[in-house]
Amino acid sequence: QAGLVESGGGSVQPGGSLRLSCATSGFTISRTRSCMAWFRQAPGREREGVAGMNGGGITNYADSVKGRFTISRDNAEGTLYLQMNSLKPEDTAMYYCAAADHYCFAANSLYSSTYNYWGQGTQVTVSS
Repeated sequence: QAGLVESGGGSVQPGGSLRLSCATSGFTISRTRSCMAWFRQAPGREREGVAGMNGGGITNYADSVKGRFTISRDNAEGTLYLQMNSLKPEDTAMYYCAAADHYCFAANSLYSSTYNYWGQGTQVTVSS
């Protein structure tokens, strides 16, 4: 059973930056058998995919974060990252790391149904 633990959330002013990390345990990042992503959920709203990466390293981003957020990973450490720049108040949400131990197309990497492992979340608040 894989475990995912997010960190790096916090409070920041509009225009600021944060870097989220997702440490994995019992999960192997494989070119052919893994898919990982960041999701977020704001109060009263549905969970949405923010950034995804398949095993081959192909990425996919929600339109609302393109050009501002960057997903990356360290295969050796088994860690997923989300660099968030130019943060806006509407980015305020609980951010979740998700992982799947099967291949995914990048186009599917932002669908929650793709994933079978989830972290507990880390809160990001953007406010002046």
